[in-house]
Amino acid sequence: MQESTSLQVTPRLFEQILDAEGNLIGIETANLDDTLEQFRQLAMRSGQSVYLWDPENGIAALRQSEMRIPGSKRLNDALRFILQSMQFAVYLLIDFEDQIKPPNTALLRRFARIRTGNQRKMVFLSRKLAFPQEIDGLVERLTSGSASNKRPRLRDGRWVR
Repeated sequence: MQESTSLQVTPRLFEQILDAEGNLIGIETANLDDTLEQFRQLAMRSGQSVYLWDPENGIAALRQSEMRIPGSKRLNDALRFILQSMQFAVYLLIDFEDQIKPPNTALLRRFARIRTGNQRKMVFLSRKLAFPQEIDGLVERLTSGSASNKRPRLRDGRWVR
């Protein structure tokens, strides 16, 4: 029996992130370092554009951690960059808890309303997810087992969950 605290980053979980209705996703994990390493391995194997934001380094590509976005250490600046970016990407955010307050909440609400063809997702990774009330309803929570609870649907001629 797998505990909900031990998260396995699989292609299926990544597909869940991409298929999520909203742009803001929250994932709880007991071992943050292990989860980040699994995301890094997935990004390297699949070639997907996955970035990590933390307050010390700002936004950095997971496949090439030396490739950083200058001026993105403050969450406010990172959110503005993500909002203006037009490329497909998944942005993982860690150590964000004390930064989710105005004016950042307004930027997150704006990001949650984006509905364009070029998909961008923000994934909050934490041991315990807690958001202000104005943001909490916009964040879709995922777990490694939630894919099996979804009904299958037809996608590109094949059934997927």
